[in-house]
Amino acid sequence: MHGRMIGLGGLLALLLLPGIALPANADDPCAKFSWDARHERTLSGEVPQLLAAGKAPASSSAVSPDRLYRLQLIPQSQVSFAAPPGKRPSSDGAYAGLATLSLDKPGSYRISLDQPAWVDVVANGAVIDARDFQGRRGCNAPHKIVAFELPAGTRLTLQFSASTSAALLMAVSRSPAQGP
Repeated sequence: MHGRMIGLGGLLALLLLPGIALPANADDPCAKFSWDARHERTLSGEVPQLLAAGKAPASSSAVSPDRLYRLQLIPQSQVSFAAPPGKRPSSDGAYAGLATLSLDKPGSYRISLDQPAWVDVVANGAVIDARDFQGRRGCNAPHKIVAFELPAGTRLTLQFSASTSAALLMAVSRSPAQGP
């Protein structure tokens, strides 16, 4: 019995050490991304900056990488997109909106969303194809991550469409070196 108490005490001491993490809960849908999504999960837990989505590219608010935004969307029928969205809404009641992004460094970036919605990135009137994406049912921290190869020094229009909700949480982050 005394040996068992020392063993439990030692285990407890190890768990309290900084940098020691417990394995992810297998039942947690947010832990099932095959990419390293720790940064996006951390961003999802921050207090979001409130931002009204733009109706047209010229009047869209700017977003910056590594910040969480709560984007207030508008009825999709009221949005003038920079390029046709890649997905049609499943109902007339869909919401959409625009934001702009300018990057200092080119590279692989991810756009994460807290819910199902479509995201396009447009540069100079042309849609930039997504490199890859993942989504996890039952998770909203984040729900979906889309990877893009993005240029620097170019005004990018982020188009959010086909959302069933009037607001969404979104963040842009640089992809880790090991994956999309």
